[in-house]
Amino acid sequence: MNWNDSTRRAFLKQFGVAGAAALAAANAPNLAAQATQPALTPADQKQADTRAARMKWWHEAKFGMFIHWGLYSVIGQHEWAKENEGIPLSQYEILAKNFHPKPNAARDWARLAKRAGQKYMVMTSKHHEGFCNWDTKLTDYNAKQQGPGRDLVAEFVEAARAEGLSVGFYYSLMDWHHPDGAICKTDEAARRRFVDYTHGLIRELMTNYGKIDVLWYDVDWPLNADEWESERMNEMVFSLQPDIIVNNRNGLPGDFSTPEQHIQAAENGRAWETCMTLNDSWGFNRGDDAWKTPKTIVDNLATCARGGGNYLLNIGPTEDGSIPQRTLEILTEVGRWTEANGESIYGTERGDLSPTTNTNLTRRGNTLYIHQKFWPGHTPAAEWLDFFKPEVVVALAGLKPKALSARLLKSGQKVEFTQDEFSLRLTGLPLEAPDEPATVIAVECDAEPVVDQRSLISKWPRNKVGISV
Repeated sequence: MNWNDSTRRAFLKQFGVAGAAALAAANAPNLAAQATQPALTPADQKQADTRAARMKWWHEAKFGMFIHWGLYSVIGQHEWAKENEGIPLSQYEILAKNFHPKPNAARDWARLAKRAGQKYMVMTSKHHEGFCNWDTKLTDYNAKQQGPGRDLVAEFVEAARAEGLSVGFYYSLMDWHHPDGAICKTDEAARRRFVDYTHGLIRELMTNYGKIDVLWYDVDWPLNADEWESERMNEMVFSLQPDIIVNNRNGLPGDFSTPEQHIQAAENGRAWETCMTLNDSWGFNRGDDAWKTPKTIVDNLATCARGGGNYLLNIGPTEDGSIPQRTLEILTEVGRWTEANGESIYGTERGDLSPTTNTNLTRRGNTLYIHQKFWPGHTPAAEWLDFFKPEVVVALAGLKPKALSARLLKSGQKVEFTQDEFSLRLTGLPLEAPDEPATVIAVECDAEPVVDQRSLISKWPRNKVGISV
């Protein structure tokens, strides 16, 4: 996925000055998923007419599982191992004969996704290495004719559907294996061959597996949208899968934007999805122990939901398709939280909500969900004034509409509160956090909740001490 500095240097050195110029032009908008997008094409305009209906389930879902799995999993050194380690193609191809997944490994992925509260799955059908995880007729560099001896994409689709999850295919346009994959930028005959090959592979994916819900393009280096014939590409995809949604990484705006490894809401009205690793690697990396905590994942999920976006969280199965133990542990804990608190995530809407250090916020209609990340404990004054009863208070400044009621989301227990022009104060709460990694309090309001602490600055009584903003 992401191109770190060492990867860029190695890649540019391999392909020289011409490659450097092409990559520099393509890299920023394609991989960092910047907000600036090409103008709408006629094909995209046609898609706009059906976009709301096609994306309804996706907006409701909020949380998906990304799976990076391929020959790089055999090495266990990150999905960019071929480039990072300078492995010659002839040597790398040997991995295809030694890739031996256990039967139906995808069933475990799908069961874990469901337990974690994820509603859809997106698997790498072909990553940058060029190896096809399905039974393609266009190259023998595929799972059916190499080590696995079977169609891994078919197993993935069957597993996801068995758990009631929507199905997505990741597809890397860039290809390190195909002989025309780099020279197509400067050789028209090579471009024609490579574009036809690429369109043919995508056609197979859109034809052979029934209804597909998401097509997730990646890395359009070294060609631009015109050279890829991306408009024709999308028209073909929609002719075969009229209800599918596609992202923005084939050079066209597509249905949604794709910030990577950071959360950045698109402009209001534009769908977006942050994709992120569970540690620091997309593919299996046995030495990568930089695991995100369940608290971080839950907070990221709420942040995406607050901005009207989705969270596509990646796992990197091992060579045989097994799920790393820490992945299991982390996502199982996340699943315990989503099972109790899913109401505060699924189907929520973008809101004008200002979070704080202690608190994240989401909303659905007139309901505000306060995600208390750090439980306050009892009021400090109560420890030394023995005539005060210890009390836990969660306070939120800047809530504009009137609160009507409040409850702990997990238990449904009523929460007492007071409200003035400055803050909502939720009182009588237990000393210990009722839930981990975040306790959610649902507050019913008499209008759409807006939380804006900055609007209070000019109103707050400061004993005649001025403040400038």
